[in-house]
Amino acid sequence: MVTNIHHVGIAVKNLAAAYRFWRDTLGLPLVREAEVAEQGVRAALLAAGESEIELLEPLTPESPVGRFLGKRGEGLHHVCFKTADVGGDLAALRAKGVALLDTAPRRGLAGRIGFLHPTACHGVLVELATPDAGPPHAESPVRFKRLVIGSPSPGETAKTYQDLFGLPEVEVNNGGPRTMLGWIGGATLMMVPAREVRGMEGMVALSMVAPDLPPLQARLEKVKASMLVGASELTVEPQSSHGVHLHISRYHFP
Repeated sequence: MVTNIHHVGIAVKNLAAAYRFWRDTLGLPLVREAEVAEQGVRAALLAAGESEIELLEPLTPESPVGRFLGKRGEGLHHVCFKTADVGGDLAALRAKGVALLDTAPRRGLAGRIGFLHPTACHGVLVELATPDAGPPHAESPVRFKRLVIGSPSPGETAKTYQDLFGLPEVEVNNGGPRTMLGWIGGATLMMVPAREVRGMEGMVALSMVAPDLPPLQARLEKVKASMLVGASELTVEPQSSHGVHLHISRYHFP
């Protein structure tokens, strides 16, 4: 049903401030920005390899993203899967009795879109999108790698995503109770036990790849980002990345 992770959405208080980190410091090129009145947001898509990062600033505190910020603060908001036929997919899901927020496609920043109800995917807000045709992404020094989802039962959560979206399973190197879905060498979802992520459920972290890590580290140090640095990886603390637990490594392992 789906062919890739199109983007991961991040709710932010101020788009201009979020640009300073995600565009200017990380170096993610801007794909497009627009006000989406129907959704009550000003949104921007930034290229991150074959996938994208979407920044969402609410137009009012009463909008869905505004209420999200008021309740949870800045951070991961939704994941969007790319599909060739969002209308057909929504119809198929509706026929299965899957809880939907949209029963028919509508226009969004990513193209023709539709949202499932969070109860359909263990508390994660999932969007489906059929993007408009456009030029290839500009080259990005940092690429999307993985979205981490905390769950009391990773295997059960993974089965739901497989049943709904046909996501293939990817072998996990360290085994154990974790389950990974997606595309080898590309974008993946990692389901991990909630106990491993301080009891948090739903979207808990974002992993990216920067083959040329030293210049990125230098830019992060220049803006005084709070981070932990290893030999070939670094982890940016949420207070510096608009509420996102962000892990960036030099190499792209499955």
